[in-house]
Amino acid sequence: MTTLDRPTVSLLDVSSYLPENRVPTEYFTQFSRSDRMAKNVMFRSPKFRHHVAPGETAVDMAEKAVAPLIERHGADMIAGVDVLITHTQLPDNPALGSGPELARRLGLHPDWVLDVHNGGCAAFVHMMELAQTILQSTSATTALIVATQNCAGQIFTQSEIRKLAQAPVPGDGCGVGLLVKSDAAPILGVEARTYPEFAGDMSFTTNSDRRYWEEGIGQACISFTESKITKVFARGNRLVPEVALAVCDRIGVPSKEVNTFVTNQPNRLFLRNWRDALELTEENHPDTFDECGNLFAAGIPVTLDAENRAGRIKNGSLVLMSAFAHAGDFAAAAAVRWGAEPVA
Repeated sequence: MTTLDRPTVSLLDVSSYLPENRVPTEYFTQFSRSDRMAKNVMFRSPKFRHHVAPGETAVDMAEKAVAPLIERHGADMIAGVDVLITHTQLPDNPALGSGPELARRLGLHPDWVLDVHNGGCAAFVHMMELAQTILQSTSATTALIVATQNCAGQIFTQSEIRKLAQAPVPGDGCGVGLLVKSDAAPILGVEARTYPEFAGDMSFTTNSDRRYWEEGIGQACISFTESKITKVFARGNRLVPEVALAVCDRIGVPSKEVNTFVTNQPNRLFLRNWRDALELTEENHPDTFDECGNLFAAGIPVTLDAENRAGRIKNGSLVLMSAFAHAGDFAAAAAVRWGAEPVA
């Protein structure tokens, strides 16, 4: 099958869920032990973030995020999903992904259930590309992709971790996308790039000799050294515009003609630098950072859903998504012709 023969795949709709617990920055400042690190541009805090409730699982979050799709498109359509792809920042069961349990709760019997752990903050675009490939090359017609960020209220509130400069930045939330074989809201282009040489610059450590599953002292957390923070910042500034501009070149549209640019949202400086690189205004580059913090992989779909529900993404407009993952080992971008504007 040639590229011209492949069926069109559309991002038909998005929806999201934010936990009820809305946490102000003051919760963390009472524990802070490093004003110097907190002033680092990588760790400047949002005003608020949402934290998962005690006992709230990733599947609970995903089920709530999918509920608006069921309301808008009907239970039968969602139950008929052929492809289910999930990304969970902190799996509740490390031996089993969220997909099978989510399928059971939603009454799905998909031919494909994939739980992807790579992709990081770019996982939503990564899953879009995977779903598009499957829909174009098989008899499958519908895919549901789910990005769940659930480590803010579980990892970053630990007694020792909440003292760190990076603790106030993450927030929890879940965003989902519904993809179908149709030309209603076509995916116009995707660019995904892997940089394995950067994979070792972010670590998950207990700050002790203990590996995270072993007994002993130390609380597990994502860790960067100050020297690595500088490298990651430089990479992030470069990678997100690079893949975004590559998509613009592929579809033949100058970046400044993009109507809505949505990225991951590690901090405000990244957001400013990325929109400047694409010659866009703040109005064209919405984010939910001050309300939600860094939502990792859920940042793109949560922001898209918030903008769409507010009526700020019109059908037929050009939407460009772009993100980089971890310490820069992966970056991806995708452009779609929007078709999910809410019915008045």
